[in-house]
Amino acid sequence: MPLFFHIMQQNLLPYAVYLVLIFATLAVFHQLPSHDFVNYDDDLFVYENPQVQNGFSKEGVIWAFTSFSPDYWKPLSWLSHMLDCELFGLRPGMHHLTSLLLHVANSVLLLLVLSRMTGALWPSSFVAALFALHPLHVESVAWVAERKDVLSAFFWFLTIWAYSRYAERPRSGRYLFVLLLFALGLMAKPMVVTLPFVLLLLDYWPLERMKLPGMKPKNERSMAQSSAFHLVWEKIPLFVVSGATTVVTVIAQRQVGALKSIESYPFTHRIANALVSYTSYIGKMIWPHKLAVFYPYPTAIPLWQSAGAGLLLITISLLLMRAAANRPYLVVGWLWYVVTLLPVIGLVQVGGQAMADRYTYLSLIGLFIIIAWGVPSLLANWRHAKKAIALATAVLLLGFATCSVLQVRHWQNSISLFRHTNKVTSNNDVAHNHLGIALASQGEFEQAMSHYAEALRIKPREQYVHNNLGIALVRQGRLEEAMGHYGAALRIKPDFAKAHNNLGNALAMQGKFEEAMSHYSEALRIKPDFAEAHNNLGNALARQGKFEEAMSHYSEALRINPEYAGAHNNLGNTLAMQGQFEGAMSHYSEATRINPEHAQAHNNLGNMLARKGRLEEAANYYSEALRIKPNYAKAHYNLANTLAEMGRLDEAIGHYSEALRIKPDYTAARENLELVLRRHGKL
Repeated sequence: MPLFFHIMQQNLLPYAVYLVLIFATLAVFHQLPSHDFVNYDDDLFVYENPQVQNGFSKEGVIWAFTSFSPDYWKPLSWLSHMLDCELFGLRPGMHHLTSLLLHVANSVLLLLVLSRMTGALWPSSFVAALFALHPLHVESVAWVAERKDVLSAFFWFLTIWAYSRYAERPRSGRYLFVLLLFALGLMAKPMVVTLPFVLLLLDYWPLERMKLPGMKPKNERSMAQSSAFHLVWEKIPLFVVSGATTVVTVIAQRQVGALKSIESYPFTHRIANALVSYTSYIGKMIWPHKLAVFYPYPTAIPLWQSAGAGLLLITISLLLMRAAANRPYLVVGWLWYVVTLLPVIGLVQVGGQAMADRYTYLSLIGLFIIIAWGVPSLLANWRHAKKAIALATAVLLLGFATCSVLQVRHWQNSISLFRHTNKVTSNNDVAHNHLGIALASQGEFEQAMSHYAEALRIKPREQYVHNNLGIALVRQGRLEEAMGHYGAALRIKPDFAKAHNNLGNALAMQGKFEEAMSHYSEALRIKPDFAEAHNNLGNALARQGKFEEAMSHYSEALRINPEYAGAHNNLGNTLAMQGQFEGAMSHYSEATRINPEHAQAHNNLGNMLARKGRLEEAANYYSEALRIKPNYAKAHYNLANTLAEMGRLDEAIGHYSEALRIKPDYTAARENLELVLRRHGKL
């Protein structure tokens, strides 16, 4: 208590509130820096995206500003991912830390903006705390691919802060600054297109710039009032930028196939889902349970459910509008919620989800405002109101913080995330598919295939699942079955570049190189910057002795993705076959630098060193290859040859024997073992 009174006397309370907010947010999300990437969009946006992996470069920056893939134009978000890769490489914890720090900054900015506009510290602090700690916001913070959420929100709050300064003293320079910050927000994520309308709401309350019949300023902070027409006219440049962004976004999403057709999602069904989603978000705000990264779109919505949701929304709207004259924050908060959700409520359906937690990152602020200012107003005449509100606030925030800590745990990795998603949802083909991918990456192919099968049961015509099931079958040596699923994927989506590439791989494994090359070529026709297809086509050409053509495709793969270890290794092999040993050694070294666990590259680099007579170094590389891949017969054989040349015959015999155990028909190993045994006098 003495410390509290000291803080009050020194007018340090606002600073203490900011510090508590920061530490509480960091405490709730403290697990994030130990989390991995997830295989849902993190691969597309970061760890399998060569443009992003390469960090900052002239080509990368140009790509960020010209690319609409895989969903829409968001150059600032791309640049933020590139900056992370430039600074931290592909260490997922650091990427998570960047998102967390942005969320902390957003929470602080929200408190700063609200307290500046309203002059009310405690309600503003309550809104900021709910924003920082609510479980529905975990997805936006814990998902690296959703960097666009926290980054666009950062500029959203900065825009409002700049607008409040402009409203105090309207100047062209201040207005241009507002326009710039708004444009930056749109460049992070176009969902912020609704901000000009929110600024109009803020003109009504708390800035009180809007002159309406019978309306009088309610506090000394009120600014010079203008007509509604003037305030709308003032924001025309903002609305123009917003409209242009909306048009570009819709065109981009149509081009990449993200927009769903009316046939797939009838408009009446979209309206029903939108009404239910509006009420579901409110329900999850109050009772955040069964939160999932993907909510499947319902095949049917009962009429009573959509009608009931619509009636509830209309009733709330009418009640809050009636109270607007005396409590303007009620209608402002409600319209903030309704309007900011409009771009993602599903009337223009993008993707296959019914709703998403991340869509509430900015929208729930409106409902938080209603609670923060409305509840104290309702209890104003109760003498125990302050104590009751303080106690309820503490319990509520502690409860939400605990739920968020538990929710953050589910984001530890892909397996934990999608197991949880399958637990809290039903008939979720997306969750089964991505859980299968995660399990397959750990060698759990039987489990993975059971999840792929379940995904296909739910949605039989899903090309991505057919493709993934084909990959798992190849890993088990079941090539014919795999090719059947690749074929099914291509019948559903003939321009599926990955399926063409994978079918080419299966054909190459059967020695059908001409057919394989036709599929690699088709994959590259569809997707010219497909580095893996260039590499695989290079392999097929090399097998046919067409080394120059092979090298051109390896080089193109490396131009697209300079950090492609496999292409470096394969280019090294081709150079070595042509006697260009120095060039080969350079590419093998680069492959081991990029991927220290690349066993073949270590073995090949050992071969180059052995040719130079650097036997000790060669032996070290062969040993490293065997540490990575103990059953690597060729590396055992090469190490045995090197050890024999160094006079370490007992060790050489051991490695020849191991090579023969792994590969009994290894003729060269058997012959060399016999030679060494003769030299050793043991034969």
